[in-house]
Amino acid sequence: MVEHERAQATLVTGPDGRRRCWWSGGSPEYVGYHDDEWGRPVVDDDRLFERLSLEGFQSGLSWLTILRKREGFRAAFADFRIDRVAAFDGRDVERLLGDERIVRNRRKIEATIENARRARELASFAPFVWSFAPRRPHAPKRRSDLAASTAESQALARELKRLGFRFVGPTTVYALMQACGLVNDHLAGCWVRPAVAKERAGALKELG
Repeated sequence: MVEHERAQATLVTGPDGRRRCWWSGGSPEYVGYHDDEWGRPVVDDDRLFERLSLEGFQSGLSWLTILRKREGFRAAFADFRIDRVAAFDGRDVERLLGDERIVRNRRKIEATIENARRARELASFAPFVWSFAPRRPHAPKRRSDLAASTAESQALARELKRLGFRFVGPTTVYALMQACGLVNDHLAGCWVRPAVAKERAGALKELG
């Protein structure tokens, strides 16, 4: 019964009277992230690379942990500028392993550097990723309508792996697609959903 109720969870109403997706409750950081970032289209190469990197670091941790460390990550990883991270070497790996501002996991650090090198090889990273965005809008009504991965995220994950990217399983990739507006998974009735839908349509038109 409890699991069924969790699956049916939909919206929460904040102190401001606005209805939001259920996961945004619990901390001001989550509310701000939900309202201002999650699902808003990211079409800049470096910013999309940052989000991919942070999704990889989040694996096994809470997203709140990553949010609270994000400024530290940005400082440590040269603001996630693809060209600069791609030039990191073994000395940078050791530097990062000693940096308490970030998640100090060697495999994830090395994967981020390797992913920057692979992203640099693409003509433009963001249009490549966005080419996997579904054209038909999805309108989830409740938590149980949300998938852990989709055919599109599986296809993108396969292609990223083929190109040499790491920490890019279909679940991680779908989280990226949700966070960066490739899909609009704000639930029906969430106050943010209409704005995200409009922004997403504009991004799809811009990127062709």
